[in-house]
Amino acid sequence: MPRAKLIQGSPDEIEAAYYDALARADLEALMQLWAEDEEIVCIHPGAQRLVGHAAIRATWEEILARGGLHILPRQLHASHTMTTAIHSVIEDIHHADNTQSEIHVIATNVYMKTAQGWRIVTHHASVAPGPAPAEPNTETMLH
Repeated sequence: MPRAKLIQGSPDEIEAAYYDALARADLEALMQLWAEDEEIVCIHPGAQRLVGHAAIRATWEEILARGGLHILPRQLHASHTMTTAIHSVIEDIHHADNTQSEIHVIATNVYMKTAQGWRIVTHHASVAPGPAPAEPNTETMLH
């Protein structure tokens, strides 16, 4: 099977492509975003740790066989260096037939700068307890 064109860009652009591939249930595009290193790690909510391309691909193939995942990442907290980026997000997960979020997940996405550009090396997601956190208040309070 021919490989899809590699996505280039910043960690933010790779992350946007990741959520887009999930929404389209595009396994090939999704796997192109992962580093070629066999030490990559993926942990789905409530599941075992998966290490390596074969294990990660197999689980995403099973998940995406049911259709796309409509995930709205929000409240990004990012830490970047020259070769590593760590993104912590809250993922609101929507089903196609429902506009309200049914579940929210706290996820950490780790990106490394590789010979192919920025690539995912770790995705770790956990179901968040309680109601979805509100957006932080960005207004400045004056005394």
